[in-house]
Amino acid sequence: MKKWNGKLALALLVSCILILSACGKSSNGTSSGDKTLSVGTEATFAPFEFMKKGKVEGFDVDLLNAVAKEAGYKVDIKNTGWDAMLAGVKDESIDVGMAGVTINDKRKKSYDFSLPYFESINMIVVGKDSTVTNAKDLKGKKIGVQNGTTGQISSEKLFGENNKNILKYETSAMAFMALENGDVDAVVTDNAVANEYVKKNPDKKVKTIDDKTNFSSEYYGILLPKGSELKSKFDKALNKVLDNGTYTEIYKKWFGVEPDIDTLKSAEK
Repeated sequence: MKKWNGKLALALLVSCILILSACGKSSNGTSSGDKTLSVGTEATFAPFEFMKKGKVEGFDVDLLNAVAKEAGYKVDIKNTGWDAMLAGVKDESIDVGMAGVTINDKRKKSYDFSLPYFESINMIVVGKDSTVTNAKDLKGKKIGVQNGTTGQISSEKLFGENNKNILKYETSAMAFMALENGDVDAVVTDNAVANEYVKKNPDKKVKTIDDKTNFSSEYYGILLPKGSELKSKFDKALNKVLDNGTYTEIYKKWFGVEPDIDTLKSAEK
């Protein structure tokens, strides 16, 4: 009887080890016991992400929480900064990056993206007395951009990669500060960010300029490591959030208007 009990105990022990081994890691390398994903962001990009009372808030935060919940995850969002976010997702020390990251061919060589979740276009911010009416009028003027963003890419496409008049800043907030201080004549950034800055700073005497001739639409995606198994889960969850009204509710909360979901879903990125 003792011998039989010993064999039974051994069998139970082996079974427990196998079960624990299976539960220890999920397919994306994240612990399936807590299912919490590490998320990097750059929280100076209001209204998408910004700091409030020590917490990261914004449109991206609300949307990511909704998508992650639908996919069966929780998220732990840290204000890592732009460069650290990109590096962390690339080396997989961070599971997810979300900071208004535009999907483009260059980035797709190093990262995976979810389906598009936001349509954006670059916009110009200048002083109210500026005579600038479109992007071409910025020739010869000092342009402030956030380093590594499509504001930089669009400006360099128009005026050259090594143009000394394109001044690169670590954050969009720093680019706007340069405009306030007179260090640059204009800032080129995403339309939602530009509009938010002007709305929140009526005393700065600035205005926005649309230019859909020289700037084209771009789409944001949730940034993932190359080959991440989160992609299929997040794509499915994002479609669910788009279809069940959750996306519309979040969008209206932050932008005050109805989103164009048909255009968003038809974007081929």
